[in-house]
Amino acid sequence: MDTPAPLRRLLACLDLTRLGDADTPADIAALCNLAARLPVAPAALCVHPEMITSARDGLLRRGLAGVAIATVVNFPDGAADPARCRREIQRARGAGAQEIDAVLPWRALLDDDPDAVVACLVAVREASGPLPVKVILESGELGSATRIREASLLAIHAGADFIKTSTGKARVHATPEAAEVMLQAIADTGGRCGFKAAGGIRTPEEAAQYVAIAARLLGPLWVTATRFRIGASSLAEAVLAQLSPKPPEA
Repeated sequence: MDTPAPLRRLLACLDLTRLGDADTPADIAALCNLAARLPVAPAALCVHPEMITSARDGLLRRGLAGVAIATVVNFPDGAADPARCRREIQRARGAGAQEIDAVLPWRALLDDDPDAVVACLVAVREASGPLPVKVILESGELGSATRIREASLLAIHAGADFIKTSTGKARVHATPEAAEVMLQAIADTGGRCGFKAAGGIRTPEEAAQYVAIAARLLGPLWVTATRFRIGASSLAEAVLAQLSPKPPEA
């Protein structure tokens, strides 16, 4: 399959995601099948903690041992509870998680309680140890650019490896406007922290908007899976449809 370079880059930065409330091992097997169909392996599979083992087994059976297993904690509500964050991360690590996507307690930020936010972020960072941490800001609920930037900086200074737009469970998902604010905060702090867009990104054209913003603010060489991710599964299906278009009707 001849895959254009822009699509190869998107696929390599993809966190294939399945976070349904009623997910079953069969659903995760289908996600692993999707990963195996792609011409470029995704960066990670993102699943609920109880599906980590199914995801790992499914990837191994398909020869995709290099694809990381990401999981979510403090999800989707983002409670201001450091003990819960530590407990859930410890269990996830015990099950074999390789990346942690943790929800920032955004309600505490809206209540002007940054100390509660920092306490959770510190707990997440400490409990995760060497694992990459993606802090989900829930940018659609934060609302203003000022709040999004504040959340971004709190997460970056607490040691986040990535800041992520959304859980995909809120009213507003990823937007280019929120990404601009978040990526500017990353650029202003030296570009060490990565960025993940998640929620509602279904087509290569939509994904390309986020690639363009990141490349403009941080340079095209910055946009690799080590610093840039897109959380989606519909996007992978759309890429496959572009690569194997249906024949025209007679």
